[in-house]
Amino acid sequence: MSRQTLLHKVWDLHTVRRLPTGQTQLFIGLHLIHEVTTPQAFDMLRSRGIDVALPERTYATADHIVPTLDQRRPFADELAEQMMAALERNCRDYGIRFSDLTSDHQGIVHVIGPELGLTQPGMTIACGDSHTSTHGAFGAVALGIGTSQVRDVLASQCLAIDPLKVRRITVSGKLGKGVYAKDVILEIIARLGVQGGVGYAYEYGGPAVDRMTMDERMTICNMSIEGGARVGYVNPDETTFSYMRDRPFAPQGDAFARATDWWTSMASDSDAVYDDEVVIDGDAIVPRVTWGINPGQSVGVTECIPVPDTGSADAIAIREALDFMGFSAGSPILGTKVDMAFVGSCTNSRLSDLREAAQVVTGHRVASHVTALVVPGSKGVLRAAEAEGLDQIFQEAGFEWRGAGCSMCLAMNPDRLEGRQVCASSSNRNFKGRQGSPTGRTLLMSPAMVAAAAINGEVTDVRQLLPTGA
Repeated sequence: MSRQTLLHKVWDLHTVRRLPTGQTQLFIGLHLIHEVTTPQAFDMLRSRGIDVALPERTYATADHIVPTLDQRRPFADELAEQMMAALERNCRDYGIRFSDLTSDHQGIVHVIGPELGLTQPGMTIACGDSHTSTHGAFGAVALGIGTSQVRDVLASQCLAIDPLKVRRITVSGKLGKGVYAKDVILEIIARLGVQGGVGYAYEYGGPAVDRMTMDERMTICNMSIEGGARVGYVNPDETTFSYMRDRPFAPQGDAFARATDWWTSMASDSDAVYDDEVVIDGDAIVPRVTWGINPGQSVGVTECIPVPDTGSADAIAIREALDFMGFSAGSPILGTKVDMAFVGSCTNSRLSDLREAAQVVTGHRVASHVTALVVPGSKGVLRAAEAEGLDQIFQEAGFEWRGAGCSMCLAMNPDRLEGRQVCASSSNRNFKGRQGSPTGRTLLMSPAMVAAAAINGEVTDVRQLLPTGA
């Protein structure tokens, strides 16, 4: 037995050479691009007279700056229109496939990659977006990169990167009622810290992860970066292969069977050696809510906000968060009033996320003081949700049903917080100013928890609203 992890197998297969710096020159099998991190990268290529090395391995979409309410061109935001026009021009000039606003496949880059079958096990994937780790759910090594690295991949199809250690995170047991993948990753980040994964790839596994759908695995891998990890992945298995079958860019016919054999061989060996191992008791995880200004500052929905210990290394960070959020140490998070509710983002905007939220919403109305949005992650998700009547369920309850895009996850489009508003959000970051207002406050939680908060107008234990047997 080779005793290798998936990370090491994929890494070795894609290594071009070891650089004098100690870094690896890694070949990138798939480069996903969007409108925000590419304009300067393409400008740098033009200034040097360099072409895109392998345009057939590059795929573009528009997501961050896309308005979800009125998508007519030109956009009202001049900078957004400039970025969109630049992406259109660059894709046209360099022969890059592009899911623009007229395409049936437009959507958030980390939603459409898997939907289309572009994302595959054993791949190296790069994108100028920190949440590229999402694609690791398929057993890929997926790396978020900056603009200068986008330039490098466009020019050479390679990336210079430091080697990584691997931490195995086993989630044992079975998740309880009202507990979702979002709660699992918030638990992991709270346990290991927002810097705990620096220098690591996180391999997620164990009985609770094995039972998860691909959508749920994507949620966990998506927020690996929030725990400091460079990469997060799940070993490919029958759940992976079932999801991928008949996707447009996946192997077809006999080639698919051959591909699954190879994908299976890429999984970590049963006796693989890890640099660290952590076990999380899945039975003990409860619905979680962030109370602070980073994703590691969360508590169980029935727990209280922590009291800073003077001797603790976290005391300063806790006080800063309490001051910004306007919360009192030791007070319950349950019952915290919310002004907005957002179901969406590359973390939680897939069909299963919308189904989970709709299950909670059915038969209820959004609280009168709450503005609630549901933003599908892609046009494909939007069509599927409408075919099931989910849009009607949400709208009848008082939610706004929007077009595909990143929306309120970040302040790069018209969907934003105002003033000191508090938002119950299924997104991935609760940093100061993340949702548009420098004083706005974000509470991260699962889509089902967001739905419960929207209905009651305050942080609510979703387990009290779920139908019997759910």
